[in-house]
Amino acid sequence: MADFHVWMTYAIILVTVVAYASDRFALEQVALASLAAFLLLFGIFPFEHPGHGAIHAENLLAGFANPALATVLALLIVGQGLFATDAMDAPARIIGRLGGRSHWRAIALTVLTAAAVSSVLNNTPVVVIFIPVLVAMAAKQGFAPSKALMPLSFLTILGGMTTIIGSSTNLLVAGVVANFGIGVGFFDITIPGLVLALAGAVYVLGIMPHILRDAGSEKDFRQSVSGTHFIGEIRLTPGHPFLGIESRSGLFPGLGELTPKLIIRRGMSFYPPFDNVTLSEGDRLVITATRRAFMKALSQGGAGIISSVDSERFMKTGDPTQPLGPDYHIAEAIIPPGSRHAGRTIRNAGIDTTHGVHMLGVQRKHRMGRTPLSEIRLEPGDTILIGGSDRALEELRQSHDLLVLEWSAEPVPQPRKAGIAFTIFAAIVVTAAFDILPIVASSITGAFAMIVTGCLTLPQAARAFDRQIFLLVGSSIAAATALEQTGGAQLIAETAVSLLNGQSAAVVMSGFFAVVALLTNVLSNNATAVLFTPIGIGIAQAIGAPPMAFIAATIFAANCSFATPIGYQTNLLVMGPGHYSFGDFVRAGTPLVIIIWLTFSLFGPWYYGF
Repeated sequence: MADFHVWMTYAIILVTVVAYASDRFALEQVALASLAAFLLLFGIFPFEHPGHGAIHAENLLAGFANPALATVLALLIVGQGLFATDAMDAPARIIGRLGGRSHWRAIALTVLTAAAVSSVLNNTPVVVIFIPVLVAMAAKQGFAPSKALMPLSFLTILGGMTTIIGSSTNLLVAGVVANFGIGVGFFDITIPGLVLALAGAVYVLGIMPHILRDAGSEKDFRQSVSGTHFIGEIRLTPGHPFLGIESRSGLFPGLGELTPKLIIRRGMSFYPPFDNVTLSEGDRLVITATRRAFMKALSQGGAGIISSVDSERFMKTGDPTQPLGPDYHIAEAIIPPGSRHAGRTIRNAGIDTTHGVHMLGVQRKHRMGRTPLSEIRLEPGDTILIGGSDRALEELRQSHDLLVLEWSAEPVPQPRKAGIAFTIFAAIVVTAAFDILPIVASSITGAFAMIVTGCLTLPQAARAFDRQIFLLVGSSIAAATALEQTGGAQLIAETAVSLLNGQSAAVVMSGFFAVVALLTNVLSNNATAVLFTPIGIGIAQAIGAPPMAFIAATIFAANCSFATPIGYQTNLLVMGPGHYSFGDFVRAGTPLVIIIWLTFSLFGPWYYGF
């Protein structure tokens, strides 16, 4: 009966991995189907073995209470808090300046720095540090985050392979071999680890970006960040932060990313270039800017900083230049055919009074003249930029006069909370890096702190929760539990050893590495390391090879969790922000596994002297 459970477990895992890799089915569907299959298998055909124990529903569902899963989900909420407050905007600007105009150089600088740091720090908090930096950099420089986040995860894994404290996998192996009377020093794996890391880095930085798809996609990402410009209007009222800004070389650098196209002063119109002009009270500025530039201006100066069309309404409710609350969102909406707003000027359309939102700007496919925002006549197909509370935008979705674009609503950053968010984030990293608290405790506490301090609203935190990761991890741990407790993992190891019997030490070590690297992408890296360390030592003793060669092979192969997102925690961390699918890891990660395997197969025998 045990053989039946083993082979059925193999079959379910194989079908699941193929379904994941095909990208033909939603990840949630495959994860639930896999979980249901295991529950049915062990529910209808109970398994109990004297050496392995019994498998019940409680064992299979235990993955949903796994500390690693709770850590990842909590850190996603923390990352959303950093993004919502622009806390990582300054580090992104610094790295962007160092990288110059090349976003590839900026990415390489960032991920290589992360790899170096991960050699002496656990790579999970290192990835947590750099994810928001890279996301902010992507927003500023106009590239898709998918081009940077998987390289970040992979290079920190490679960096963690260079010292014994670089990852928990290395430390686990060192702990297991200590029971055999073998000590592993801090730098014992450094030289082969550096060789593997360098070989992997060439692929990750030189080839992998061409394999990764533009998740999001980059075209859409560029358009939302920098490609699409809206026309807006600013009226310089008393106390406005733009008062006194002077032109230089015909431009206004003090306005940041807002570009004036027309200044109306006491009935007179001034056009670029603006020579010797100082902005003064009563001026009306017609500007063009990207959506992100509008968001930045709103976060710094409040709703009244942009549009004068409905400024009176905002003046009645308070100072329009006061910072906006975390509930304030901006969104894009289209004027549909038949809308009652079509044919009316923005001033007369009454969008603010009818729908309770703030009119920020307008964009249309064909060129518009330099016209004040309030005098632009709306046409079907125009895209308008609006701002308002989450509730107001939700109510607007019921209107037939404006069509809110799906997924376009985004909260305005809260820079006044950036210091708080960064402090919370730093506390998580410090307490986790120096083992003051378990990372699951510090990350959940940090997520709670983000909400209670107002860096995030509860709905924003809920949106950061990634159901794909939740279901993927839970179902994958169920598969790993079935594979281990039925003896399926042990059977694979024993079969591999028997097949390699009689081969040279170099071939045996290469084959052993390949088996461990394969299983680490199905089981967790730590489970694979613990399972294969004693097997590797036994093989080394049986064939007369140096035990350290097989210990190193176990460490490096168990760290080769590149081909699936479930093998390593950092892969799960970048999966959501990078908009990756399971198939993305298979396509981009499998060549890296092969490169590391081939490199060690060639270098290892020479280095260890056989």
